[in-house]
Amino acid sequence: MTEIRWHSRAGQGAVSGAKGLGDVVATTGKEVQAFALYGSAKRGAALRAYNRISDEQIFNHAKFMNPDYVLVIDPALAFSDNIEVNEKPETKYIITTHLSKADLIAGIPALHGKEDRVYVVDCVQISLDTIKRSMPNSPMLGAFVKISGMFELDYFLENMKRVLKKFPQKIIDANMEAITRAYNEVN
Repeated sequence: MTEIRWHSRAGQGAVSGAKGLGDVVATTGKEVQAFALYGSAKRGAALRAYNRISDEQIFNHAKFMNPDYVLVIDPALAFSDNIEVNEKPETKYIITTHLSKADLIAGIPALHGKEDRVYVVDCVQISLDTIKRSMPNSPMLGAFVKISGMFELDYFLENMKRVLKKFPQKIIDANMEAITRAYNEVN
């Protein structure tokens, strides 16, 4: 089973990102869960969203997990939210930041020695450039697709277009551009 934990603030799209990822995963025949836990739904409040992906039926519905991937879409939470809690020795971190990987890791002692499992991409700037507002969930999905190797980019984009079909075409196009750009820029 693959487990993914998202660290975000309300309004940044982590819940929608987790659900969108779940929708795409469901097209592959795998079992999937997408859910979130948060207190009040006030914009800006810290929250965590989760995905579980398995070839078999998922019976575990607990919020506690040992994530294979930790996706941090609010840069400040990388420094304040114990992103490494319950990690596995192979957990990979994809973190939104304008900092270089070396500078980010230097500022987060919990990530020292994990340089080969930490990836950075500026999802906020990518979303500002493409979607024209700070909505870093779509770029994070692109980074996840690249790092996880779970999907071919074209397959993911085609299925995300279906997920976003209720939006105007210019919004869909902007999201596709954001996903592709993050896929190419994550390192």
